[in-house]
Amino acid sequence: MAKKQKKAKKAQKTQLPEDGIDSSAPAGVGVHVVLPDHLPVLPAKDLVAFPSVMMSLYVGRSSSVKAVEEAMENDKLIFLVAQKDQEAEDPDSNGLFRIGVVANVVRTLKLSDGRYKVLMQGIIRAKALRYTQGGDFMTAKIESLLQREPLNITAEEEVIINRIRENLQVLVEYEHLPEEMLLVTEEIQDPGVLADVVLAHYKLEPAQAQSLLEEVDPIKRLRRTDSLITDDLNQFLISERIRDKTRDELSKGQREYYLREQIKQIQRELGETEGSSEDLSALKQALEEAQLPAHAKEEANKQFRRLERMPAESSEYALIRTYLEWIAELPWAERTKDRLDLKSALEILDEDHFGLDKAKERIIEYLSVRKLKRDSKGPILCFVGPPGVGKTSLGKSIARALGRKLFRVSLGGVRDEAEIRGHRRTYVGALPGRVIQGLKQAGSKNAVCVLDELDKVGADFRGDPASALLEVLDPAQNTEFQDHYLGVHFDLSEILFIATANTIDTIPDALLDRLEVIFISGYTTEEKLNICTRFLVPRQMKENGLEGKTVKFEESALLFLIERYTREAGVRSLEREIGSLCRKIAREYAESKKLRKVITEKTVQELLGTTKYDPELDEQKDLIGMARGLAWTIHGGEVMPVEVSVAKGNGALALTGQLGSVMQESAQAAVFYARSNASMLGLDPGFHQKYDLHIHVPGGATPKDGPSAGVTIATALVSALSERKISKDFAMTGEITLRGNVLPVGGLKEKALAALRYGIRKVIIPFENIKDLEEIPKEQRDKIKFIPVKHISEVLEITLEHNRGRGRGAKGNKHRAKPLTAEI
Repeated sequence: MAKKQKKAKKAQKTQLPEDGIDSSAPAGVGVHVVLPDHLPVLPAKDLVAFPSVMMSLYVGRSSSVKAVEEAMENDKLIFLVAQKDQEAEDPDSNGLFRIGVVANVVRTLKLSDGRYKVLMQGIIRAKALRYTQGGDFMTAKIESLLQREPLNITAEEEVIINRIRENLQVLVEYEHLPEEMLLVTEEIQDPGVLADVVLAHYKLEPAQAQSLLEEVDPIKRLRRTDSLITDDLNQFLISERIRDKTRDELSKGQREYYLREQIKQIQRELGETEGSSEDLSALKQALEEAQLPAHAKEEANKQFRRLERMPAESSEYALIRTYLEWIAELPWAERTKDRLDLKSALEILDEDHFGLDKAKERIIEYLSVRKLKRDSKGPILCFVGPPGVGKTSLGKSIARALGRKLFRVSLGGVRDEAEIRGHRRTYVGALPGRVIQGLKQAGSKNAVCVLDELDKVGADFRGDPASALLEVLDPAQNTEFQDHYLGVHFDLSEILFIATANTIDTIPDALLDRLEVIFISGYTTEEKLNICTRFLVPRQMKENGLEGKTVKFEESALLFLIERYTREAGVRSLEREIGSLCRKIAREYAESKKLRKVITEKTVQELLGTTKYDPELDEQKDLIGMARGLAWTIHGGEVMPVEVSVAKGNGALALTGQLGSVMQESAQAAVFYARSNASMLGLDPGFHQKYDLHIHVPGGATPKDGPSAGVTIATALVSALSERKISKDFAMTGEITLRGNVLPVGGLKEKALAALRYGIRKVIIPFENIKDLEEIPKEQRDKIKFIPVKHISEVLEITLEHNRGRGRGAKGNKHRAKPLTAEI
């Protein structure tokens, strides 16, 4: 602390007041100078100059500038004298002391503001016999006060000189004086010069310094200097002893007051402004008003005490201050009042979103529990579904329904654990984790936190953010979540966490175990139509300047837009197409003042151009070797056609279309099933030796994998080998075993909605998936005939044409599989 005060004093010393003097080093000792009768006078404010010292001086008053210029034009000598009234701007002869110093002007530098920076050498004491105001500056008739008789230093005086040096050494060691003092006085032997140099470097009141300057006898001046240093040292040592003795006796409050007063006194001595103390007072008040828990309050007080003892220029000062500001601004006790009106909350959810009944029901259940038990913990929901179905916006609606603040944490691509737990304060640019940052932004302890794209969290050498999320999302641990930056516990248990993801496959099991997963499937055509009418069209009309205009979208036009320009589970692309329509309508209106008032199918095609998704011709007729499968993707369900082609060869099997390992195994299982049951299926038992098989899944640029294509591949394979057509009315899904059994699959709802989008009304499903039909909305379920099967033979019986031919090399088939099908 003392070193920092020393640096601060040195820094302050270089900022000289106008006409103020800065002494730096002895020079010119013993120089003999012949003085003229009259010299120009330079009055000095606040400080008293001493001989034998090099001085730096800023000269700004016009009379002082003229005096310096006069000295430079002649013999460079000037009479430097202190003025009696330190506040006087233009003192007359009565306002100046009689005794001053004759100085040699060594160098001058004219500044841009008209002032001079003057370097001058103190030479001898002199007395002004008479001051004369002549022209622009004052002159003085002077006489020298130089001691002309040689001094004989006695043993006593030698002791005094040695004592002065020793006392200076002690004061420098205690950092009460700068080290330069020892360097300056080390080679000086003359007692008068030694006294002058010490006094020039000592911080004295102007009256005391002038009194010492007027002491002409060098021995008396030396004794007074010794007395001054000895008294100063004794006071300093006594103060140190008292402080050491009473430190343990003072109570905590008294000690803090004592230290604070010392700091204030030091700041006043250094000339520091009161701004920093006022800022610290505001920070202390903010900490007191933050209602910190006991452990956080203890740490904050500890850091605040450190901050008070630091100079504002210290780099650590800014770090601690920023940390305390974070502590003060966090919502340790701030909460919003939950809106527990169930009817009102449901109305808000319905107002913002169409459908999504499962998610809405869970939120109403949570509110019901909160109504009965106010201290219940918030659930950790995870909405899983394709892009564009409203997962993130549903989180915003939940916050609005509850009357809570909202903050969002985007986790996509996050690979650094510090993004969750925060950086340690030792790092440059350290910040708390995103959860703590979000809480500060929300300003509420019971906010709603949306953890977006949870399935896209990465991991690398900087740690695993998913593992860090375990503590955040675990109700048993997040009551004492510790952010690395804060270093104190923060209770996250009152936050309502809502995560979103496209799939749960990439979420670690330990993290998934802490989540309540709610699957949000893609929207049906009818749901998209309702969403268009209620949300998308009004919003896009408003954003494109058509609000209030009589523009009406016909239902047939919206259906045409949905089916022929988009093919997605959500409504994101659909909104973009509606936005494009609105922009084109707005442009027409802006250019010609003609407004299209009714938007029909013809208008859609005219403005948006050629349709993007048209029914393929192949889909309009029965084909050999082409079956329509149903697949689940993160974007929703899709219809996945499988093609099989047969050519003469030696039994080679080619699989194309970027098929994954599981799908390739399904194809191999289907081929082996056909070989082992060739006779029953009416196939040539030696087809695997006579023909090459090529199984292809169109869309080769898209990787495909999963077991649910087994039934589809087997059906297309048997169709190609038997040359029997597959009915265009069917789509199918299911895993196949080597014995031909059909096993259940997932994503049935998405697959069924995909079949509806493609106009398919008959879907073959595994028998064990009957229970999953309840997840499909009744309106859509009634439009599809679901045919559950247990064995592949049932699928072949249903889908292949009955007037079968002999097939490739077949000798006929006496055995027909008995159907085990039950239609729903």
